[in-house]
Amino acid sequence: QVQLVESGGGSVQAGGSLRLSCVASGDRGIFLAWFRQAPGKERERVAGIYIHGGMTYYDDSLRGRFTISQDNAKNTVYLQMNSRKPEETGMYYCAAGFRPGGSWTRVERYDYWGQGTPVTVAS
Repeated sequence: QVQLVESGGGSVQAGGSLRLSCVASGDRGIFLAWFRQAPGKERERVAGIYIHGGMTYYDDSLRGRFTISQDNAKNTVYLQMNSRKPEETGMYYCAAGFRPGGSWTRVERYDYWGQGTPVTVAS
């Protein structure tokens, strides 16, 4: 059983920065991603990374402001978020996928999810 624990959420002013962490107990799988869910909306992709090789993927609207990275020694994946916007408020979830193939943007690809960490971007 894999457990994912997110941390680092909180409140930030628009334009500010925040870094989220996702610590995995055990195997992180093939691919790990961050998703965001705003109140009343569906969960949507933010960024993803291949555990072996480190290739990264981003939602087009976030490219250049967000950076996903990993520390293999700590079994941790990070999400650095800069130049925050109020519309990026929501619960941020870490997800791990163990099956090859499929689009990283789809929630169905992932086998394990964390409990989420809340982020509020104030205008």
